[in-house]
Amino acid sequence: MDKLKKYRDQWWNQGNFHPMAEWEKVKLPYILAENVTIDKYEERTDRFNVRGCWEWDAKFEKNGVVLGEVAVYELPLQAHEVCAGEISSLIFEQCLPANRTDAKIYILAATRTRVRGFGKEADGSFRPEKSSVDLPNGSDGLNAPWPNLVVEVASSESTRHVKEKARNYWLYNNRVRDVIIVKLYDAAENQIPSRMKFDTHDANGDPLSYQEGTHVIRIPLDCLYHDVKPPIEIPRSVLPDPIILDFFFVRKAILKSFSYKCE
Repeated sequence: MDKLKKYRDQWWNQGNFHPMAEWEKVKLPYILAENVTIDKYEERTDRFNVRGCWEWDAKFEKNGVVLGEVAVYELPLQAHEVCAGEISSLIFEQCLPANRTDAKIYILAATRTRVRGFGKEADGSFRPEKSSVDLPNGSDGLNAPWPNLVVEVASSESTRHVKEKARNYWLYNNRVRDVIIVKLYDAAENQIPSRMKFDTHDANGDPLSYQEGTHVIRIPLDCLYHDVKPPIEIPRSVLPDPIILDFFFVRKAILKSFSYKCE
């Protein structure tokens, strides 16, 4: 175990997701570092470009400095990354007509956020231009506006944890207007996903067919443009309302990304 810990520590110390760390055997959450300030956590996530896999939670205060743990809740597996990217692409494509206007939707992706005691990044986040918020309630711990829509993709991460994060962090005190949670199964890096389940069933409990247009999430423009102020107006004549997030294409993108394994 000491040898495995040495390899696993390299993710925190060097940004090296080492193949000999056997991350696929780790029970998550895994405590990667202790006695860490949120500034050190953010410095490491920036330096190693780690987004949405680690979380920082405050544990105690020493000499006026808040120290916490860095825990691994998600692994950077291919299916997870493709899923998050495809969802962002689908939203971006439909918002493109507003791209050169005051009503542009900004893709904040996995921009880091912090509140006292916590530091987290979503897998996807979106908002238009918005006014600053009162100190210290901003997404940066200061006055930056929060996203209106957050996307969380849970692959290694448990459904319970991602739901708790949505309820107790993103949606807490109306920070974020809406959260979309996607749970992936059979997303191991060394195998083709064999089962992609979207929890939609008919009145008899039988699963519905997986065809284009059968498994969608509808995102109203009132969600994406929540709390915008004049002169910005919701571009109802330009953008579709609602924005359609069709999981037929998300599933297809994930499976296609593994097509090389079928050659």
